[in-house]
Amino acid sequence: MSGAPVIHTRVEAAVDALLAETGNDIVLGLPLGLGKPNPFVNALYRRAVDDPALKLTILTALTLDVPEPAPGLESRFMAPILERLYKDYEPLAYAADRRRGTLPANVQVHEFFMQPGALTSNSQAQQAYMSANYTHAARDLLDRGVNVIAQLVAVEGAARDRVSLSCNPDVAADLMPVVEAGRRGGRRIHAVGQIHPGLPYMYGPADQPASAFDHLIDDRDADFTLFATPRRPVDSADQAAALHIAGLAPDGGTLQIGIGSLGDAVSAALILRHEQPGTFAEAQARLAASDAQHAPETGAFEQGLYGCSEMFVDGFLQLYRAGVLKRRVYDDLDTQLAVNAGKPGPHDGGAVLHGGFFLGPPDFYTALNALSAGERALFPMAPVSQINQLYGGEALRRAQRQGARFINNAIMATLMGAAVSDQLEDGRVISGVGGQYNFVAQAHELDGARSILMVRATRTKDGEVRSNIVWNYGHVTIPRHLRDIIVTEYGVADLRGQCDRDVIAAMLNIADSRFQPGLLAQAKKAGKIEPDYEIPAGYRNNRPERIEEALAPARKTGALKPFPFGSEFTDEEIRLAKALRQLQARTRSPLRNAAWLAGALLRKPRANHASALARMGLAEPGKLRDRAYARLLSAVLPQD
Repeated sequence: MSGAPVIHTRVEAAVDALLAETGNDIVLGLPLGLGKPNPFVNALYRRAVDDPALKLTILTALTLDVPEPAPGLESRFMAPILERLYKDYEPLAYAADRRRGTLPANVQVHEFFMQPGALTSNSQAQQAYMSANYTHAARDLLDRGVNVIAQLVAVEGAARDRVSLSCNPDVAADLMPVVEAGRRGGRRIHAVGQIHPGLPYMYGPADQPASAFDHLIDDRDADFTLFATPRRPVDSADQAAALHIAGLAPDGGTLQIGIGSLGDAVSAALILRHEQPGTFAEAQARLAASDAQHAPETGAFEQGLYGCSEMFVDGFLQLYRAGVLKRRVYDDLDTQLAVNAGKPGPHDGGAVLHGGFFLGPPDFYTALNALSAGERALFPMAPVSQINQLYGGEALRRAQRQGARFINNAIMATLMGAAVSDQLEDGRVISGVGGQYNFVAQAHELDGARSILMVRATRTKDGEVRSNIVWNYGHVTIPRHLRDIIVTEYGVADLRGQCDRDVIAAMLNIADSRFQPGLLAQAKKAGKIEPDYEIPAGYRNNRPERIEEALAPARKTGALKPFPFGSEFTDEEIRLAKALRQLQARTRSPLRNAAWLAGALLRKPRANHASALARMGLAEPGKLRDRAYARLLSAVLPQD
């Protein structure tokens, strides 16, 4: 690498220096999610807003934006929570302007993965979206002419001769060789790092010499709270699906978990299997259909699991603490092969997880920082080119990734096994393909590996329950020729290598029974299943009531919890959140619920709801609107 970077103690000075080197046309590559250096990006963006001659193109993924609650009860509920979580967070100015549709003409923002569901109605974001596999992100940035990369970095010790890409080596680690080659001649890419004292120093490919950067910003006045994602409650559908999925993981295997509450649910189910195998087996048996063919694994993890996941979620740290994530892998092929063969040896070091980026609740960052350097070294952070594919080291990766289970979410699945994960039928993008295709393809290439896509059997829209298992759809993320395992709360459909007729039969078995007759009729009309076919009796009671009944004993003992790893919300807020969801469902169809609404508005709030109403600023409502809020909320809060 070249000499020491220029150290800037002011963000604005770094922007001045960069513009002096690059001129007025900047194509800025930023990491996904947490690793964006917000103060630097904001300072550069302000220059572009003030100077139309400065052209700024931002290439990135997952721009994290603080939620803007709707006026009324949602705002009353969310405002104190947002203050707690994001009081000292510096929002990205371009995100706010894009949300309002006011990005200046000289600024473009192209994302290949968007904050899920947040921008479906934003025309600027939708038109500028780049559809790409995560593994192709570095290539695509180079093709688009990136000439600046910037991200948060961590440092440790007084020398500061090394830095860590910490939460986001995902793309930057692949670009660093190009940055260095440009210094010796040819294409020039400028690297800017902003030191953040709260970032954990992570090892592996994330650990870089400080000289990898041209500019390092060490401005304590620019420190800000790291963006955190509060834990979401694990509901019945997630708990049931996670119990099914946890029975698919072989001891000694490899685990990948995607984004969302499913990560907590699966991690908790795996821990339950490890610590209370009898309770786990009982819950599995209660969930299974009477004539289910699937035989889950229910034993504790003696060898343990190894994590190989683009996202290092909090659940992996919980699995490590519980003694589930403990199978170590090694970067030396001979050592790895010896370990696989059970040959004795020292086998020190190694890794229990390779991650591409991390993002999570506040105590997740605190816990990573609290680990010793030796323990943090068990979780090396690496580029997605290493994690999401087999190329470029295939022999070693195959040796490491035994018994792999790649677990991801989808929003819908067709009756013939295709999956919809990133986009609506009309073309609007919900999020992005990210690494999902990469992991599905990898599951088909690795011996003993499986892709597991979790789909909620139903969703509620405009007060109407709809099936997420559909006959067909105008867009798919995973084509049916890559179908493997699909899981809903009602069970497991093993589709690999099956003919269309058998795939349809298996998918019908995990669909909600309210929609099974219509789906079966469509399959018969298309001639894809025999005219006299009937869904087996054991699968005709796929209803939410059966799931609730099956989960009840484990919930009663505390084996299944809505927040298995704690919550950033108070008990009062958890109670209020549930009540607000119920109220939202009631008020979404006011005509249908007119009698209930009238009764609720006529009753005064209950005395035992005083603390909840006080939390919402409704202890002594004066305005007519606020009195209505208080009465409606009291009507949906628990009555005891």
